[in-house]
Amino acid sequence: MGHRINRFLRYFVLSLLLLLSAGNTFSSSWAQVQLELPTLSQKASVMQRIGLLDVTINYSRPNVKERTIWGDLVPFGQVWRTGADEATTIFFSEDVNLNGNKVLAGKYALFTIPQKDEWTIVINKVAKQWGAFNYDSTKDVVRFKVKPQENNFTESLEFAFENATTKSADIQIKWEKLKVSFTVNFDLDAKAYSNIKKAIESAQKDDWVVYAASANYAVDNNIHKDEAMNWVDKSIQIKPTFYNYFVKAKLLANEGKSKEAINYLEKSKQAGKNDSEYIRTYSSQVNKMIHDLKAKKK
Repeated sequence: MGHRINRFLRYFVLSLLLLLSAGNTFSSSWAQVQLELPTLSQKASVMQRIGLLDVTINYSRPNVKERTIWGDLVPFGQVWRTGADEATTIFFSEDVNLNGNKVLAGKYALFTIPQKDEWTIVINKVAKQWGAFNYDSTKDVVRFKVKPQENNFTESLEFAFENATTKSADIQIKWEKLKVSFTVNFDLDAKAYSNIKKAIESAQKDDWVVYAASANYAVDNNIHKDEAMNWVDKSIQIKPTFYNYFVKAKLLANEGKSKEAINYLEKSKQAGKNDSEYIRTYSSQVNKMIHDLKAKKK
């Protein structure tokens, strides 16, 4: 045993001398060493598309681990990073409303102030910060109150999107036996109209599709109907197709002009009779509209 220890000591001393003799080379190599180890609170990211809006939340997921969370590990009345390690961040690709509070597009820190019967949601413009140690309330964009609710036990903190539509979604924060939620609302029609105007301004002279698709969106969402009629007429002027005839028929029917609508539906049938896309997707819609409009006239 003594011999083995002595051999180990001689080897260790020799290795140390070699490293020390390397001088700056050793120091430089040491400075470049990077050691990555797992964190106790795993990083997570959740993203939801809401119409034309993208919302992304990045956070770390602490675990309950049989601890008392509310009022203890997470004290009541104090700003909480709403996670672990770095501050939780939330990104909006477009302007939004959070529980009725306007927030411009961008990336923010998402803090909360838990209380037993009421939480405060805080959106802070300093996205990159460690925890809430340097939190500055003067950098808050909005604050609003929400009510905590009882929930099924959740071991690891979780952010989730629920009740998502093309115009809104609920963001839920779940941990231990509580959850809180707030709603993101997005003005989809305003964004779509802005996109339509930009697309039409840059459309090529032979681009009938952009006009027809814009008119179709307008009639399906009951917006900008006067402009939509101009758009579909422009599309038909460029190139008459089963699709733009169909869109114009929908606009006319929406105005109560059944006879004119049926006329354009017949044109759509004629234009699409040999088109596989019309036969596969539009034929049944066109025939149903003709049937329904004729029934109304009786």
